[in-house]
Amino acid sequence: MLLPDAQRYAALNAEALRSHFLIETLFTPGQVDLHWCEADRAIIGSAVPMAKSLPLEAPPEMRSAFFCQRRELGILNIGQSGSVTVDGKTYQLDNLDCLYVGMGCKHIHFSSKSPESPSRFYLLSYPAHCSHPITLARKADAQAVQLGSASTCNSRTIYKYIHPDGIKSCQLVMGFTQLDSGSVWNTMPPHTHLRRSEVYLYFNLAADTRVFHLMGRPDETRHLVIADQQAVISPAWSIHAGAGTAAYAFCWGMGGENQAFNDMDALTVGDLI
Repeated sequence: MLLPDAQRYAALNAEALRSHFLIETLFTPGQVDLHWCEADRAIIGSAVPMAKSLPLEAPPEMRSAFFCQRRELGILNIGQSGSVTVDGKTYQLDNLDCLYVGMGCKHIHFSSKSPESPSRFYLLSYPAHCSHPITLARKADAQAVQLGSASTCNSRTIYKYIHPDGIKSCQLVMGFTQLDSGSVWNTMPPHTHLRRSEVYLYFNLAADTRVFHLMGRPDETRHLVIADQQAVISPAWSIHAGAGTAAYAFCWGMGGENQAFNDMDALTVGDLI
């Protein structure tokens, strides 16, 4: 996916905005889906193994002998229990467990414990310059931070997995946020961070609910209407915030020059137009 710059983005209609920044189709049963994005050379993908395990292979466009030859990979299971086998060693992932796979790992396979209730592995990958150990983190292992309040409709818990004080990586920073019942706002007041791009995967939305994801320059904001298990790419110049018609969760992942979670250029609500 080639992203418009901050100037060209302003001229896009709703259909073009969705085609450039929104990944509408992920988690296809029985297959691996991969989407390449020029923003920090991210690859966003999914794997939904059914009766058979699924290998993660390098598409011809990567010009790599194997997927993680020059990349690192974060995996979050938003489905039922399953496993990821990396170079012959198997890691069991329950719902909302995370696995980090470092550069140099050659053989990666995904399996579900039950084809009737499959795993749904979300994949986020960035280029890497050195190798870090494969690390599995349970939800209970994540650094959990409670933010917001019921009075501002943004009471939420942030679960940090891959970050400088957690699982070590080259570029990738990854975790997820769960909003409490009755809260709908995320990342408000908003921010930007020109040192890195970000990808949001929204999940745990009911079929009749949506998230109105705010994006764009602070002085010219737009929105995308997002359904369950769809991902939005947020370039470095864009805000990334949203409000849902009910509570939801989202996986956030970043890649770029700075891994510091609090590396943000803060804005106020009054700065937005």
